[in-house]
Amino acid sequence: MDFPAIMLLLSVGFIGGVWNAIAGGATLFTFPALMAAGLPPVVANATNFLGLLPSNAAALAAYREELRKAGPALIKLSLISGAGAATGSALLLVSNPETFLILVPFLLAAATLLFAFGDQMRSAFLHFAGPSHTSSLVFTVLFMASIYGGYFGAGLGIILLAIAQVIGHSDFHEANSIKNLLATNFTIISIVLFGVGGLIDWPAAFSMMSGSVFGGYLGGRWARLVNQRVLRTIVIGFGTILSVIYFWRTFIP
Repeated sequence: MDFPAIMLLLSVGFIGGVWNAIAGGATLFTFPALMAAGLPPVVANATNFLGLLPSNAAALAAYREELRKAGPALIKLSLISGAGAATGSALLLVSNPETFLILVPFLLAAATLLFAFGDQMRSAFLHFAGPSHTSSLVFTVLFMASIYGGYFGAGLGIILLAIAQVIGHSDFHEANSIKNLLATNFTIISIVLFGVGGLIDWPAAFSMMSGSVFGGYLGGRWARLVNQRVLRTIVIGFGTILSVIYFWRTFIP
């Protein structure tokens, strides 16, 4: 990997770390950046998991007390989420790269929609499922969502947050701590499987990771100083444009 590509990934990793800490949705530009650096789509997707891991995991230390309150329920949630993530990552490992390339526009569009309408979807899910610690619907949704998370994952935080609230964690910070734990859990599982499967470009991953470490730290400090609604609008707009571009490149001769 040449020097310009390394600097691109360092810079994008830094921005992605800041963005994830403040508003979320960084995958919508870190994944295309990895492809712009020359990585094939499947490798770029797998590498992106490792590149953004620090920004996903950084919040756990700050949520120690909230995670302690969640108690033993975290074990069951982590096992279900981990099984789903392993399934999704295995699907990526055995899928045809050409098939994944065709799916990229749809995955980007799905991530953009999740990000744009996540609050409405979360409210609808909370209303439909109702508070329950044993609801098979909740655990089924968690498993299916984690399959998507292990395969691509952008925008999944909205669903994980809703699931945490449905099972009884109405306090936002407690629900957010569970969301971060589950996201980190399935990200690590996916990284292990992708690493064993030879899908991760390690120099690219560590270049992006180096940037995201500092970005995540500074983003956490800046989070209260910026207008998150404006940033979310930018992410949604960028995701929409990106989806259109990839649909055009994939399906228009």
